[in-house]
Amino acid sequence: MFLRKACSNLIIIVPILICCFFSSCVSTRNSVYFRDLPDTVMAPVAGNFEPVIQKNDILQITVSSMNVDDAVIYNTPSMANIGGASTSGPQAVGFLVSEQGFIQYPVLGQVKADGLTKSELTRYLHDQLEQKKLLVDPVVSIRFLNYRVTVLGEVGKPTVVNVGNEKITIMEALGLAGDITVFGKKDNVLLIRETDGVRTVKRLNLNNKEIFSSPYYYLRSNDVVYVEPNKAKIGGSDRAKQVIPIVLSSLSLLVIILDRLILK
Repeated sequence: MFLRKACSNLIIIVPILICCFFSSCVSTRNSVYFRDLPDTVMAPVAGNFEPVIQKNDILQITVSSMNVDDAVIYNTPSMANIGGASTSGPQAVGFLVSEQGFIQYPVLGQVKADGLTKSELTRYLHDQLEQKKLLVDPVVSIRFLNYRVTVLGEVGKPTVVNVGNEKITIMEALGLAGDITVFGKKDNVLLIRETDGVRTVKRLNLNNKEIFSSPYYYLRSNDVVYVEPNKAKIGGSDRAKQVIPIVLSSLSLLVIILDRLILK
């Protein structure tokens, strides 16, 4: 009876010890954000972070005017599939920016949108509607319908974050993705950004206070944030692949030996 109980205890205790062994290899030094940040007041980040319209963006354009009936035609865009090529994806009414960078706008025809900010496109549409005497005192409002960022890697919940207010920081995106795990490298976070067909890769150190003044602190639509695993995670995974099969085999052999001793 004593040997059988000891055998059962070993089966429970050994896996716990294995977990403790691998978790003890994780350094807490790089698990803290902004280690060098004292109590301070920081100036606003310099630069213009208004989103720039890109190819394949979907825009909601709303127009109002004193002559309400005449404005109706400018608020009837075609259907656009935000979900991508799949027809089962969520649908939204909006103007799709073509691969050539244009939207097909009522009456005005093809309008260049790629490379413009919302303010610039708003001003252009307003001026065109007014100068061509299509509407009286038009009011134009534009919103993105597909503003989103992707967070992958060593985070609590890898996800695609839909940004309703069209403004999000890298810290907010990581928070919505469950934060970086203890196995993630906070000092080497990868940001992938595509602008005008050019893909930019930037590595960010979230342990450094300089991130607050970085032009990459605010994310843009379709940015991808990837958190790499640290050496402890990689090494632990490799050790686990080597050690765990050996330990389990040893446990199985031990159970067989003890069981036969008990039977005798």
